[in-house]
Amino acid sequence: MKFLKLIPILLIFLGTIPNSNIVYAEDKDPSKYKVLSGDNKRLSINKVKNFLEEGDAFVKDGDFEKAKESFDKARTLSKQLAGFYSDLKVSFNKLDARIPAEMSEKGKKSLQIWAQSNSRLSAVYIRKKQPEVAVPLLVEIIRLMTPSSPEGKEAYDNLIKLGFVETPYRGF
Repeated sequence: MKFLKLIPILLIFLGTIPNSNIVYAEDKDPSKYKVLSGDNKRLSINKVKNFLEEGDAFVKDGDFEKAKESFDKARTLSKQLAGFYSDLKVSFNKLDARIPAEMSEKGKKSLQIWAQSNSRLSAVYIRKKQPEVAVPLLVEIIRLMTPSSPEGKEAYDNLIKLGFVETPYRGF
């Protein structure tokens, strides 16, 4: 009698009970499959660009709240990407020069799109009559891109227009 109770457990352990929910792998070579290599990547610069385009469309329609949400998603994702690339660059420094070089390039792109996200987000806050929320975003653009970059100059000009600073920048 005790032996009969062990039969189902033994069958499950041996795998002899058929399972109709079996999932089979594709015929493609799994060693070449890269989750983040497709066009619909969720952790990529392209996804940040999609958020920015979505936000721009909302601005065109006059829906500043949804635009703010899209630009904020773009900012968050680009900030995460910049951190990930920076961490990888530091981790592989002095081990394999190719990897830090790649991470440096990807990091620059993520910083640029982060600055673009901040710029668009600050513009929404200015339109919503919330300049106190726009100022930290504009300052962050200058920190990310330097005052002499086109993005940095534009951010500083906006700070002047808002009255946060008064001295014009006469850089290059």
